[in-house]
Amino acid sequence: MRVTGIILPLFFAGILQVQAQDAPQIRVLGFVDVFYAYDFNKPVGNVRQPFLYNHNRHNEINLNLGLIKLSVSDNSYRANLALQTGTYPLDNYAAEPGVLKSVFEANAGISLDKKHRLWLDAGVFASHLGFESAISMDNWTLTRSLSAENSPYYLAGAKLSYSPDKRWNFAALICNGWQRIQRLPGNSLPSFGTQIGYKPADKFSLNWSTFAGTDSPDSNRVMRYFSNFYGKLLITERIGLIAGFDFGLQQTKPGGNNFDFWYCPVLIARYRLGNTWAMALRAEYYQDLTGVIIETNLPYGFSTFGYSLNLDYLPNSRVACRMEGRWLNSPDPLFQKGGTLTQNNLTLVTSIAIKFDSAIRSR
Repeated sequence: MRVTGIILPLFFAGILQVQAQDAPQIRVLGFVDVFYAYDFNKPVGNVRQPFLYNHNRHNEINLNLGLIKLSVSDNSYRANLALQTGTYPLDNYAAEPGVLKSVFEANAGISLDKKHRLWLDAGVFASHLGFESAISMDNWTLTRSLSAENSPYYLAGAKLSYSPDKRWNFAALICNGWQRIQRLPGNSLPSFGTQIGYKPADKFSLNWSTFAGTDSPDSNRVMRYFSNFYGKLLITERIGLIAGFDFGLQQTKPGGNNFDFWYCPVLIARYRLGNTWAMALRAEYYQDLTGVIIETNLPYGFSTFGYSLNLDYLPNSRVACRMEGRWLNSPDPLFQKGGTLTQNNLTLVTSIAIKFDSAIRSR
């Protein structure tokens, strides 16, 4: 009896320890971004610009994005489920049916090798294109660049990723189309993507991502090819630079050898004034003369320069109070001003954002 009384507690203690070691890590992330934007052009209606999908309401306090995310991860598997609401999903998910508008992320993945360097993930996940996230606190500027606003924020499909070491990351994707959860009716052709990331040091990284596919039905299929390249450099602890360049091609007609193209360079410089203050400058240009991505009624399409100045108050890692002035300029009258069109658009955007991330149970 005495031996049993010693062995049984040790046995059950061992089981509990193994279970604790095998238990996955479960985390909950929440994010809320409330904003106010004033468009000095005073457009008719409250939606400012059809080519912007974030902070796109005039003279109105509103929720840009609110989300709750549950993540489960282990050495051999992982899964994410995030639901969203706000003006961002209302505008950017307009093509998605019903409940899919509320899906920010929904994916599951498994490890394919013993060292957990090769992963296969499937579902709805963040796009591999660009350096900006839909979560504003992850970005150096409050509003998104024209590049980010007019390339996919999300994709639905499967992704094979491989990280041989801390410097390199490779990925290959098959997806339902250009920012689509549900495949476009009448289109039977999947789209594809690639990504190569290189980070030789903590303060410097490079990324090249591509997309190849179509956003049209089989009966009128034109192929689209897109390339996004960017680099990020932290010159000092206070000064950082991001430079990006997008270039896209699309067939002018099905099976043709001629292509329409668009491109967008962007440069962002950030300076931390101290532990709680930061500012950022952005310069960008977006040209889409044939309206592949941004359709206009102008004979020369969309051609716009953009400049912005950002001021952030960051009392801690979970709170961001931000203000941004943004000026867009086009050689053609492009922006609504009352009942007419003008070449310039000046806006002031403010935001209070809060993000929390906590573990429910850790292994």
